[in-house]
This record gives sequence, C-alpha cells and structure tokens, in this order.
Amino acid sequence: MANLAAQAGVALLLSACAANLPHGSQVEYFPVPGQRPLPFAEAVRVGEMLYLSGQLGTDSTGQLVPGGIGPETRQALTNVATELARHGATLAQVIKCTVMLADIGEWAAMNEVYVTFFQKHLPARSAFGTTGLALGARLELECVAVLSQTG
Repeated sequence: MANLAAQAGVALLLSACAANLPHGSQVEYFPVPGQRPLPFAEAVRVGEMLYLSGQLGTDSTGQLVPGGIGPETRQALTNVATELARHGATLAQVIKCTVMLADIGEWAAMNEVYVTFFQKHLPARSAFGTTGLALGARLELECVAVLSQTG
C-alpha cells in the first residue's frame, strides 16, 4: 500500500512539473540547419529560455578541427556563439554551460580557452569526464541562455 501511495505521489509530482511552464510560454523547436537530418533540435526555446544542444569543435564541413582540446574548445564556443546569433542572442546571455570532456585531465587546457569567450561574466557550469564523445571529439559543450537579458 505504501508503495502504491509513493508511486501516486511521484506521478502527481511529475505531472505538476510538466504542466508548470511559465504562464503564456510556448515551446519552439529549431531544427539543425543544413541538409543532414539529425535526431535532435539545434535549440529549444521555452518562453525566454533558450536551450542549446551540445556543440562539438566541428568546422563548417562537420569535421573536427585539428589540434586537440584547445582548438576544439575554441571552435565549439564559436559554434555556440553562431547558434546564439541565429536566435538573436550573444554569449553575454548564457547563464549555464555543461562541458563533457573525453579526458577530465584536459580540464585546465579547456578552461584556458573557455574563459576568453566570457568577457562580462562566467556562467554557472558543470564539467565531467566521459567514456567517449561523438566523432571522437575531445569535448562537447551545451549552454542555456536567457533571451530577455541583454549583454
């Protein structure tokens, strides 16, 4: 009986969370630009929040830039900035980033590049090591921005 009550409580909590979008918020899904269909959106906007999918250090051809963690970090953040610009935002509006590293030992080298992209503030951030990333990348970076905030 206690298990059934716990399950009902969890179900109620989950449905309340799903229903609690900010008043009047609409969800917009933005596909990844280009010809290649991918199984995720480039970004999702919920009200004034913009959630970006993870970015790798890939160039315009979809290939990883050479040189390892430093150049890949620079390219991934350039890709984030480009993606934000498509949605009328800048890096100054980023409030949270998550960094996934193929080797957590490269954290300091990634940070050297990362901090050069955030001139006015440093977003909240999490970083963790993984057992592998798409395309053999050294890092993947995802960010959240507030669109109503200006830099």
